Amino acid sequence: MTGSLVLTQLLNGFQLGVLLFLLSAGLTLVLGIMHVINLAHGSLFMMGAYFAATVYGWSGSFMLAALAAVAGSLLLGLVLERTVISRLYERDHLYQVLATFGVILIFNEVARFGWGQAPVFMNVPEALAGTVDLFGVAYPSYRLAIIAVGLLVGAALYWLVHRTRVGMLIRAGATDAGMVSALGVNIGQLNALVFAAGAALAGLAGLMAGPIFSVQPGMGEPILILTLVVLITGGVGSIRGAFYGALIVGVVDTIGRAFMPGLMRELMERSLAQTAGPAIASMLIYLLMAVVLAVRPAGLFPVKHG
Repeated sequence: MTGSLVLTQLLNGFQLGVLLFLLSAGLTLVLGIMHVINLAHGSLFMMGAYFAATVYGWSGSFMLAALAAVAGSLLLGLVLERTVISRLYERDHLYQVLATFGVILIFNEVARFGWGQAPVFMNVPEALAGTVDLFGVAYPSYRLAIIAVGLLVGAALYWLVHRTRVGMLIRAGATDAGMVSALGVNIGQLNALVFAAGAALAGLAGLMAGPIFSVQPGMGEPILILTLVVLITGGVGSIRGAFYGALIVGVVDTIGRAFMPGLMRELMERSLAQTAGPAIASMLIYLLMAVVLAVRPAGLFPVKHG
């Protein structure tokens, strides 16, 4: 195990964590503030990736692809909120789970019908196709760009939620929607704004993931599971929790998959280690989540009230 390999895997974990933050930030707005369980959030990530890959393949412009991913996901989120989610605000969480699970199936079939079953590939933009030397490690420029975008989005969300009037209304609506509505604020429009913002962040995550992952039907479900782990670990409804939780989950998952099989080969027979190593590595983040739930049921960085 060399220092350069450890640094590379740490950076990969940090990059995965930032990508998870883009998703979990949008989901924590919807789940933590609107109290809606939206299992279709991963499908918005998938559609954002498809929008980006389609426009990039047609135009060759990454900026146009970014505009298509973010704007397309935002509009799709608005339509979804008005037609489905708005009817579920007063319903039990079971209705929300069933309805949004149905939306997942619909989006997956739309993707298969529109783009086919085969994966769609999106190239890294030419300006970010090289590498950057970091302490003697040649690290891909595009992955560093993902990290930079995630940090900028995190700073922007913190400013929006804690330093603006819109953020004040969002926080107040999460605490007492009835009182905010009585003061003349249109809660329906506020909820639509929050949901659309979450959808746009999912689309942005899909854009950034497009050149790394193959864009294909069903790609939203695996990353949705990781996103839910992030929310539970960091603290539901907390932007700060989503950020730190995403970084922790990203690093633990990446480091575990990179080094756990080798560690198991040192501790047990090779034939057994070949099976146990990858299995334990894939379970690490869930074991982490279980420990966090046992010690701090509200998450590591819960919402601060008052």
